[in-house]
Amino acid sequence: MGTMLYAKGVSLNRCFDELNLVSPHLVKEVHMGYVKAGAELLETNTFGANRFRLAKFDLADKVRDINLAGARLARESAGEDLYVAGSVGPLGLRLEPLGPTSLEEARSAFREQVAALAEGGVDLIVIETMMDLEEAHQALLAAREASSLPVIVQMTIQEDGNSPSGASPEGFARQLDAWGADVIGVNCGTGPATVLETLERMAAVTTKKLSAQPNAGLPHSIDGRTHYLSSPEYMAERAGRFIQAGARIVGGCCGTTPQHIGAIKAAVKSMGPQAARATVETALRPPQALDPLPIEHRSTLAGKLVQGEFPVVVEIIPPKGCDPVREVEGAQYLKRHGIDAVNIPDGSGATARMSAQTLAVVIQQQAGIETLLHFSCRGRNVLSLQSDILGAHALGIRNVWAVTGEPPQFATLPSATAVFDVDAIGLVNVLSNLNRGLDLGGNPLGTQTSFLIGVGLNPNALDTDEELRRFEFKVKAGADYGVIRPVFDFDRLTRFLRRVQALDVPQIPLLAGIHPLTSYRNAEFLNNEVPGMSVSPGILKRMRRVDTGEKARAEGLSIAREMLLEVRELVQGVQIVAPFSRYAMAVEVIEVLGRQGHEPGVEGRQPSAQGKADAL
Repeated sequence: MGTMLYAKGVSLNRCFDELNLVSPHLVKEVHMGYVKAGAELLETNTFGANRFRLAKFDLADKVRDINLAGARLARESAGEDLYVAGSVGPLGLRLEPLGPTSLEEARSAFREQVAALAEGGVDLIVIETMMDLEEAHQALLAAREASSLPVIVQMTIQEDGNSPSGASPEGFARQLDAWGADVIGVNCGTGPATVLETLERMAAVTTKKLSAQPNAGLPHSIDGRTHYLSSPEYMAERAGRFIQAGARIVGGCCGTTPQHIGAIKAAVKSMGPQAARATVETALRPPQALDPLPIEHRSTLAGKLVQGEFPVVVEIIPPKGCDPVREVEGAQYLKRHGIDAVNIPDGSGATARMSAQTLAVVIQQQAGIETLLHFSCRGRNVLSLQSDILGAHALGIRNVWAVTGEPPQFATLPSATAVFDVDAIGLVNVLSNLNRGLDLGGNPLGTQTSFLIGVGLNPNALDTDEELRRFEFKVKAGADYGVIRPVFDFDRLTRFLRRVQALDVPQIPLLAGIHPLTSYRNAEFLNNEVPGMSVSPGILKRMRRVDTGEKARAEGLSIAREMLLEVRELVQGVQIVAPFSRYAMAVEVIEVLGRQGHEPGVEGRQPSAQGKADAL
């Protein structure tokens, strides 16, 4: 459908589904082209007609109208002799635990679409081009809830036959069979050759009928237009082999024209029903996850959290240049004063700085202190996320803090783009899988990581309910500890922690954020211009009285110490911000805990860090 509408001059940035309402003659022309070519089953022009995809075109309120119109147009074209399948594509976003959309929200959106298609008179539902097996499951559940129609579920695959989320043909065939799909298949993604190999692997593990709708080869751009290079004759020859492999529904996806369908029809017309396939249950069994390494053995920081030692972590921001000498000296200084680990934020301010992962490795190697690495989803797709995480583990990183990351519009280069395949919830799920020896698709790696997985928690969030909901998802996904955003209101923090404790999830260690203020201007800036930060009126009043200079620094230090003493019995550790890289302030804050560093009173041994602070 998309190929033919594009050929008729419809722009790729249009909502193809809306054409059911505004240009129904174009949609019907496409349908009739396939009818004349010999198609026996037509798909409705509703692939993206769910509320989430339609919302991108301000059409979320048109779900029923668009799907009803799509079903009726296909039915009018098919008449009484041909079948009509209601096309249901993916939602275009990630589901929990990889994304912010809950399973119930997804199922509700699919249910809304399927109900309209059924009302429009389709004969069956085809759930297609599914990349995520769990999303396919929710669509199948929704189809069962909304109608009694037969349901085809088709996954999309890559060149290795696996789904983009990593599920193998054997894995998704078994699972869709167990969930009760009437027909299991593959479509889109690749050309006929890979689809044939995938069908053969699926046929070995299921007795369900199979379907195959490959692209007409891989797309190529010629003079700005997209072309698919598999000829009708080639597609037809492969369709015959699909049937021999066990397929009972054959056709095509992207690039498949009426000429392709005509050739496929001619090629398979003489092929009678094949003998029932003998299913051979191979030795391929669902992969078994490994037991994660006990938390206390994953890192020194992990051991201290488990043993209740109240660890202290201090933040070190990556440098803008390629020279980490000052940061290494700062880490050495902090280690001498009894700090347990240093926290390395990722892409602070979304500006061009040394990568957090690189600085974390350099500090561990040269300063001999453990690091807590922020790991950001911004700028990484799910494949590079896994690769980078495995690389970090190989380089000795064990403590990570999963963060979504700041969008580039806050950067000094606002034209920079971002990749948010997953958010922090999804990243925790990836890390948890790797700790159990599985990749994102549930495939065994042959080894396992041993990360201590951290997540953020913000008592200052505008929507506290949503913040707590997301925290629940993070803990369920496998978070081992949480880091609380700095708070300047003890009562607010206490109320928030009570709600955290009331959540129906395991209680994990929490580190409270402490941010020493340096001046009234600094306090105002944090309160009014830094997302997720809030300075109470009482603290602002105290800082206004001292304004700037050494008195302001002393007052900010006093406030930080008071907050530390107040939260001491509520949390299991602290994470202290060193304002403007003034590591001495962080050390002075923890003096109220009665800690003794290895070399007290050696602030003068970090001239580079102090010089940087003076310059700032």
